[in-house]
Amino acid sequence: MASDTDLAQEFFQVRRHGDIAVITPSPQVEHLPETLLEPAALMVLAPLREDPPNQIIVDLTSVKYFGSAFITFLLRCHHLMAGRGSDLVLAGVNPNIRELLRITNLDNHWALYDKVSEAIETLGGSD
Repeated sequence: MASDTDLAQEFFQVRRHGDIAVITPSPQVEHLPETLLEPAALMVLAPLREDPPNQIIVDLTSVKYFGSAFITFLLRCHHLMAGRGSDLVLAGVNPNIRELLRITNLDNHWALYDKVSEAIETLGGSD
Protein backbone atom coordinates (compact mmCIF):
# COMPACT_ATOMS: atom_id res chain seq x y z
CA MET A 1 0.00 0.00 0.00
CA ALA A 2 1.32 3.44 -0.95
CA SER A 3 2.15 5.91 1.80
CA ASP A 4 0.74 9.44 1.87
CA THR A 5 4.16 10.73 0.79
CA ASP A 6 4.11 8.41 -2.22
CA LEU A 7 0.61 9.64 -3.08
CA ALA A 8 1.68 13.25 -2.83
CA GLN A 9 4.65 12.66 -5.14
CA GLU A 10 2.56 10.64 -7.57
CA PHE A 11 -0.19 13.22 -7.91
CA PHE A 12 1.60 16.52 -7.26
CA GLN A 13 4.95 18.03 -8.15
CA VAL A 14 6.23 21.09 -6.28
CA ARG A 15 9.01 23.27 -7.69
CA ARG A 16 10.42 26.44 -6.21
CA HIS A 17 11.25 29.49 -8.34
CA GLY A 18 12.81 31.85 -5.87
CA ASP A 19 10.06 32.75 -3.39
CA ILE A 20 7.34 31.22 -5.60
CA ALA A 21 6.16 27.62 -5.28
CA VAL A 22 4.64 26.03 -8.37
CA ILE A 23 2.34 23.10 -7.62
CA THR A 24 1.65 20.92 -10.64
CA PRO A 25 -1.07 18.30 -10.19
CA SER A 26 -1.01 15.29 -12.50
CA PRO A 27 -3.99 14.62 -14.78
CA GLN A 28 -4.85 11.76 -12.42
CA VAL A 29 -6.31 14.20 -9.88
CA GLU A 30 -9.34 14.41 -12.16
CA HIS A 31 -10.31 10.88 -11.14
CA LEU A 32 -9.05 10.66 -7.56
CA PRO A 33 -11.62 10.05 -4.86
CA GLU A 34 -11.52 12.50 -1.98
CA THR A 35 -10.19 9.74 0.29
CA LEU A 36 -6.95 9.72 -1.73
CA LEU A 37 -6.78 13.37 -2.79
CA GLU A 38 -7.13 14.70 0.75
CA PRO A 39 -4.06 12.98 2.27
CA ALA A 40 -1.97 13.68 -0.84
CA ALA A 41 -2.92 17.36 -0.72
CA LEU A 42 -2.07 17.61 2.97
CA MET A 43 1.36 16.08 2.32
CA VAL A 44 1.98 18.60 -0.48
CA LEU A 45 1.06 21.52 1.75
CA ALA A 46 3.02 20.38 4.84
CA PRO A 47 6.47 21.53 3.60
CA LEU A 48 4.94 24.75 2.27
CA ARG A 49 3.64 25.50 5.77
CA GLU A 50 7.12 24.86 7.22
CA ASP A 51 8.93 26.96 4.59
CA PRO A 52 6.21 29.22 3.18
CA PRO A 53 6.68 30.73 -0.27
CA ASN A 54 5.65 34.31 -1.00
CA GLN A 55 3.30 33.08 -3.73
CA ILE A 56 1.81 29.80 -4.92
CA ILE A 57 1.06 29.09 -8.56
CA VAL A 58 -1.05 26.03 -9.30
CA ASP A 59 -0.21 24.81 -12.79
CA LEU A 60 -3.37 23.27 -14.25
CA THR A 61 -1.94 22.76 -17.74
CA SER A 62 -2.39 18.96 -17.57
CA VAL A 63 -5.77 19.01 -15.81
CA LYS A 64 -8.92 19.13 -17.93
CA TYR A 65 -11.44 19.33 -15.08
CA PHE A 66 -11.79 18.72 -11.35
CA GLY A 67 -14.42 18.38 -8.67
CA SER A 68 -15.12 19.60 -5.18
CA ALA A 69 -12.24 17.69 -3.55
CA PHE A 70 -9.73 19.56 -5.72
CA ILE A 71 -11.51 22.86 -5.06
CA THR A 72 -10.99 22.11 -1.36
CA PHE A 73 -7.27 21.69 -2.07
CA LEU A 74 -7.19 25.05 -3.90
CA LEU A 75 -8.96 26.69 -0.97
CA ARG A 76 -6.38 25.24 1.44
CA CYS A 77 -3.62 26.75 -0.72
CA HIS A 78 -5.52 30.04 -0.78
CA HIS A 79 -5.87 30.12 3.02
CA LEU A 80 -2.17 29.29 3.46
CA MET A 81 -1.28 32.31 1.31
CA ALA A 82 -3.98 34.65 2.62
CA GLY A 83 -2.70 34.10 6.16
CA ARG A 84 0.63 35.53 4.98
CA GLY A 85 -0.88 38.41 3.01
CA SER A 86 -0.05 36.70 -0.29
CA ASP A 87 -2.06 35.31 -3.15
CA LEU A 88 -2.69 32.04 -4.89
CA VAL A 89 -2.73 32.20 -8.69
CA LEU A 90 -3.72 29.61 -11.27
CA ALA A 91 -1.95 29.00 -14.58
CA GLY A 92 -2.73 26.87 -17.60
CA VAL A 93 -6.45 27.18 -16.97
CA ASN A 94 -8.51 25.71 -19.81
CA PRO A 95 -12.00 26.95 -20.77
CA ASN A 96 -13.80 24.18 -18.83
CA ILE A 97 -12.02 25.04 -15.60
CA ARG A 98 -12.48 28.77 -16.23
CA GLU A 99 -16.23 28.14 -16.50
CA LEU A 100 -16.24 26.10 -13.28
CA LEU A 101 -14.35 28.87 -11.49
CA ARG A 102 -16.79 31.45 -12.89
CA ILE A 103 -19.84 29.45 -11.76
CA THR A 104 -18.39 29.01 -8.27
CA ASN A 105 -17.33 32.67 -8.19
CA LEU A 106 -13.75 31.62 -7.47
CA ASP A 107 -12.45 33.41 -10.56
CA ASN A 108 -12.87 36.63 -8.56
CA HIS A 109 -10.44 35.38 -5.91
CA TRP A 110 -7.54 34.11 -7.99
CA ALA A 111 -5.63 35.59 -10.89
CA LEU A 112 -5.71 33.31 -13.92
CA TYR A 113 -2.77 33.03 -16.32
CA ASP A 114 -2.50 31.16 -19.59
CA LYS A 115 1.04 29.93 -18.84
CA VAL A 116 3.15 29.30 -15.76
CA SER A 117 6.00 31.36 -17.23
CA GLU A 118 3.63 34.34 -17.53
CA ALA A 119 2.58 33.96 -13.88
CA ILE A 120 6.19 33.64 -12.68
CA GLU A 121 7.23 36.71 -14.67
CA THR A 122 4.28 38.75 -13.39
CA LEU A 123 4.91 37.72 -9.79
CA GLY A 124 8.62 38.48 -10.06
CA GLY A 125 9.96 34.97 -9.60
CA SER A 126 13.12 33.49 -11.03
CA ASP A 127 13.75 30.24 -12.89
